Amino acid sequence: MRVLVVEDERNLADAIARGLRRRGMAVDLAYDGSTGHEMAFVTRYDVVVLDRDLPGVHGDQICADLVSSGALTRVLMLTASGTVAERVEGLQLGADDYLPKPFAFDELVARVQALGRRATPAAPPVLSVADLVLDPAKRVATRAGTPLDLTRKEFGVLEELLKARGGVVSSEELLERVWDANTDPFTTTVRVTVMTLRKKIGDPPLIETVVGAGYRVSEAQ
Repeated sequence: MRVLVVEDERNLADAIARGLRRRGMAVDLAYDGSTGHEMAFVTRYDVVVLDRDLPGVHGDQICADLVSSGALTRVLMLTASGTVAERVEGLQLGADDYLPKPFAFDELVARVQALGRRATPAAPPVLSVADLVLDPAKRVATRAGTPLDLTRKEFGVLEELLKARGGVVSSEELLERVWDANTDPFTTTVRVTVMTLRKKIGDPPLIETVVGAGYRVSEAQ
């Protein structure tokens, strides 16, 4: 899942990003509304965690522009004011959810995960092909009943390939969905990650390389 956090309180923004990354999400950060507005329209995010009172472009404007663009991105709006009137106003702008500060981090994670599921086409709660099973909610992957010791990036790549249901996923798409904006687009990290993932999954091999296009896990196993 790709998440953008737009929050001008740097300590809070950094803490949110660290916590979401520990849950396996790819997270980008913007510390002001102008930067956040630009990033939200350059990259396709599943969820934008958006502070309402931002310098530069106001959070209300970012939310309204995302909604009017027709993007599938879901917006979780944060605000220091927790009044009912403020929450109603935020939702009327088109925000998908609203969380007043201070908040419990576990609640933020749960809401981001719920919004992320709404931002992408519905997928089975458990993904599987042949004897390989991946449970995104529990962050567990097994083959023939044996747990696979995957890194967050390996898990993310495998999840994206299984969600494609036999379709080809390019390196660029994997880089966008699993890594964050700090990753060099010319890096070999996707190829290396797929290589180590193949080794961990074992034989018979499940991940195919489609020359010049990307990777896929064939559903006909």
